[in-house]
Amino acid sequence: MTAESLITSDTRILDGTPVFKGTRVPIRILFEYLSDGLSLEYFLKTFPSVTRQQATDTLRFQSTK
Repeated sequence: MTAESLITSDTRILDGTPVFKGTRVPIRILFEYLSDGLSLEYFLKTFPSVTRQQATDTLRFQSTK
């Protein structure tokens, strides 16, 4: 698992904001939801274009940094 396999940043998508690959959902939104005490389940329901695998892999990747 690499950052490039999880995240993309393209100036044509949200002015280069890092998003989950294949979506327009900014990575920071996942961390904001969790910081606000919202569940991963709620995030996934709110943003169905993000898969559970993408979200959990991103969380695992971040925790190894």
